[in-house]
Amino acid sequence: MPVVDPALLDVALASALAGDPAPLVALLRAHSDLPGPRGNLELAGQFADAVASLLEMPRSEAAWRVVVDLAGVGPEEAPVGDPGEFLAFCGAVAAAGFAARPAYRRLVWETIQRAAEDPRWRQREAAAQAMARALPLDPEGLGILGAWAVGGSWLLCRAVTAGLADPPLLRRPGLAEAALHLHELVAERFAAAANRRDPGFRVLRQGLGYTLSVVVAALPGPGFTLLERLAASADRDLAWVVRSNLGKARLARRYPERVATLRAALDG
Repeated sequence: MPVVDPALLDVALASALAGDPAPLVALLRAHSDLPGPRGNLELAGQFADAVASLLEMPRSEAAWRVVVDLAGVGPEEAPVGDPGEFLAFCGAVAAAGFAARPAYRRLVWETIQRAAEDPRWRQREAAAQAMARALPLDPEGLGILGAWAVGGSWLLCRAVTAGLADPPLLRRPGLAEAALHLHELVAERFAAAANRRDPGFRVLRQGLGYTLSVVVAALPGPGFTLLERLAASADRDLAWVVRSNLGKARLARRYPERVATLRAALDG
């Protein structure tokens, strides 16, 4: 796993907590794997876990300042592919751990929202990962996602669906049902969209092309019922979403007959 020596990370993090973030910034940039096709996701997780271990200590406020400063590295300073982009990614993912503390929850979701609407695709992925970390820690988190699903931007809708398309998360009690319901709400808005050239709409369309299959695989009974309703729509973009999900192995291999029936309905 491309993580760094925990002792090196601890030293760099301690320096940042004491007011000198330079060693931490240098470490994260050096091991970001950017520019490149894939950032160092394992290191981002390692950093988030290291920060989470500080939450019960007096240094929690200093740790929050560190992650917020990292998450605030914007696209002007660190465009897509720049090693500095990894700083923002790490900050957003690590911020999610603070959802364990009620006093930070509003700030956590504000940080995730900014990442979700960031023009950089990696930062939007950070929002999804942060959401998967924050939801088990915050009992009110699903209410926030519900508000985003019915009234948020297309990018926030995309964050809702992508963040919930996490198999370990969906194994938690009630979350698969909530994820399916929120996907249905997003799909209703999606089908009613007027301006389909909106870049955010296109990002949501691409995301829905796989996230539904993850949720349906976790809850196949009502999940396929929802796919059947969506397949009956005359909306071309919605038909593309359903067809794309039916092509995912998690459905096509496990439920070949149901997938074949839905494909026939789409092609009929």
